[in-house]
Amino acid sequence: MALLDTVLSKRSAEMGGSENRHKRFSLLDHPLVGIVFPIVLLVGWEGLVRAGLIGGRLMPPPSRILTTVRELAASGDLPVHIWVTLKRVLFGFALGAAAGTVLGALTGFLPRLAHLLDPTLQALRAIPSIAWVPLFILWFGIFEASKIALIGVGVFFPVYLGVYGAVVGVDRRIVEVGRVYRLSGFELVCRILLPSILPGYVLALRSGLGLGWMFVVAAEFMGASEGLGYLLVDGQQLGKPDQIMAAILIFAIVGKATDSLLILATAPFLRWQDTHGSRL
Repeated sequence: MALLDTVLSKRSAEMGGSENRHKRFSLLDHPLVGIVFPIVLLVGWEGLVRAGLIGGRLMPPPSRILTTVRELAASGDLPVHIWVTLKRVLFGFALGAAAGTVLGALTGFLPRLAHLLDPTLQALRAIPSIAWVPLFILWFGIFEASKIALIGVGVFFPVYLGVYGAVVGVDRRIVEVGRVYRLSGFELVCRILLPSILPGYVLALRSGLGLGWMFVVAAEFMGASEGLGYLLVDGQQLGKPDQIMAAILIFAIVGKATDSLLILATAPFLRWQDTHGSRL
């Protein structure tokens, strides 16, 4: 039996070493590999426009879009628009994430409260984002408060649903193990409940942040004079498809940057995970 254990342990070590060597030399593990696909799409798009297979007036090529971005940056307008939109998203995200976290945790821990509140919240979640616009304009006017409130609504529902699902999905047997080891209530929360819900909570925050970037466009349609959403409206009214595509491109880049920052900020809290995804 001891010999068998030794052979198995050596075999496992060899497989682990082989796996590590494979991962070490794999090009797909490079952090910049994710930009290959969009670059291929942009190059193909440029080629199709130059070949005359796609009309370049309503679908401007990437070269013209980049020229528009450079012109906006040179005029000093682009940093202002990016900062205004980013500020609105961050304030709305903070508001919606805080409310979603609190209500999601409460309804998850208290089934009676969930029976009382969850049906109403699920009904409100089904309301389209644009339907909130006239109500918020009536309540808060067309200034920053209405825009941040609309973004907060967009962030609230995925965070609430994610936290609620993570809390009610905690395995009861894990909690019973903590009670067997006589953990106090505080220790039970810190050592069992929080680690169990953190992966789902981080995913809910990412979903909320993504919806925040979607809702900011609707928010900036409400009489905004600055922001990336304003660039979209301005380009549509003046017939500038290159400006519209430039704003969409910037939305994608800045939105992805904020998502990556959120991943980096939450990564230290998830280092304990030993999952299939963490090995990719």
